[in-house]
Amino acid sequence: MNNQRRQFLKHTALTAALLATYPALLQANMPHKASKASADFQADVELELTQEAMEIAIFSGSKTSVWKVSGKVLKGAADAVKNNPESYLAPTLHLHKGQKVRIYLKNKLPAQSILHWHGLHVPADMDGNPMYAINTGESFVYEFEVRNRAGTYWYHAHTHGVTARQVYSGLAGLLIVSDPEEQALNLPRGEFDIGLAIQDRSFDAQNQLHYRPNMMQKMQGFLGDQIFINGRPDFVLNVATRAYRLRLLNGSNSRLYKLAWDDGSVINVIGVDGGLLEHPVQVPYLMLAPGERRELWVDFSDKALNTELTLRSKPFEASSPGGMMGGMGNMGGMGRRGMMGMGMMGGGMGASAKLPLGGDYPLLKIRVNKKSAGSGPLPKQLTAIKPLKLTDAANSGQARQFSLSMQHMSALLNGRSYKMDDIRPDEIMPLNTVQLIEFDNGYEGGHGMGMHMAMPHPMHLHGEQFQIVKREVKESAKSDYASVANGLIDSGWHDTVLVMPGEKITVLKPFNDYAGIFMVHCHNLEHEDMGMMRDLLVQ
Repeated sequence: MNNQRRQFLKHTALTAALLATYPALLQANMPHKASKASADFQADVELELTQEAMEIAIFSGSKTSVWKVSGKVLKGAADAVKNNPESYLAPTLHLHKGQKVRIYLKNKLPAQSILHWHGLHVPADMDGNPMYAINTGESFVYEFEVRNRAGTYWYHAHTHGVTARQVYSGLAGLLIVSDPEEQALNLPRGEFDIGLAIQDRSFDAQNQLHYRPNMMQKMQGFLGDQIFINGRPDFVLNVATRAYRLRLLNGSNSRLYKLAWDDGSVINVIGVDGGLLEHPVQVPYLMLAPGERRELWVDFSDKALNTELTLRSKPFEASSPGGMMGGMGNMGGMGRRGMMGMGMMGGGMGASAKLPLGGDYPLLKIRVNKKSAGSGPLPKQLTAIKPLKLTDAANSGQARQFSLSMQHMSALLNGRSYKMDDIRPDEIMPLNTVQLIEFDNGYEGGHGMGMHMAMPHPMHLHGEQFQIVKREVKESAKSDYASVANGLIDSGWHDTVLVMPGEKITVLKPFNDYAGIFMVHCHNLEHEDMGMMRDLLVQ
């Protein structure tokens, strides 16, 4: 049998295995657009990303079928792409502010797909909206200038109705942006600057990814039963006796983390979604919601060799009192603890009792295994951030409101489920304005009639980053809210914000430079696929 025939049969077997596991992967039958490079776009960097079905060795025994992104540099610095061949994680991309970038996305998957550049300020037709999903065998050409500040961003599949499945299968990776201001700071670099993608996954007895959510799991978000760091289980980070910069991404579908050191040390936060903070912030623990990134400065210079530390996720309350309300009889006032007793938290119907939402479990082990000459101190001043003011908003007297609700087995924004070509008048944003926006998760007296599940929602706005103005929590939710409040970082620039049950968050969001359709959605990916997403027309 010739090699070409073997490769064809291997690809066919991988495709069959994945579709047996994820039969709905072929249901993303959306309009598509194959594209070509523009003759008048002079790229500084050209990359090629290929999506295809592969088998990788994650555990001993059978290999695992995944959907894998592989990359290569066609033009530019060789370190612009760092592949992860021993992991399902997509390549880490390294870009610089001001670069003009062309990326050829090749789809060799047995389904439509498209990638979204999460946190990047790019033109609407380069943002990865589901309307641009491409078919098997097609390519999409992205062309954009990197306008973002230095920071930790990421990219992932954004195919309508199956985003959760495709990301769970492996279609996500880190994207690091640098700029001259950041490079002038005395921050850890090179091997001491480490990206860490945190995800939870479940596998069956044959080492295959398990993702078959029932309705309750979709409503609450699917939770895996094992933590993976950079696509690997039982990850151990070996460090030297010096300072490190740790870039954390919550790449999980729905799991929230409450990060804390097992020895009680404070956490030094130097950056959020949109890059460095003005000054380092110390917190006793750190909340990290799906889609969010946080950068930490961690100094191991005073640690003895062979010291081990563990970054854990600590307990917190994930729903407000009366967590399920209306139409549920005696379940109406059960709250979180009653639901856990029925196995309805931690993934739904007992699917992930091993790692329940809001539980206590280890995430990352760090081992000090070598001496170092040390490093400089943490800078007191990191950058300057111009604060947006209420008077900057074109609608300062009338905020744009997005009510978040889980009703009638649907996930809704302002009572609407996602549809293409369904932009309403209140979803049109004037170009080159700042808009005052409110995310209301049950703060203003509930969500109406029918079953309602009071849940956290990490809300993501595509396009330019925003600033958080204020948080308001209703009285009945304050007790549970106290279990997360000290780990929320509101300063700096953000693209995703965690809205807890009973909370309303106000943000100031610029809509500059690019007209077109951008998205707002919950980054609990099951909620996104269930409809908690809308298109915003910027014009």
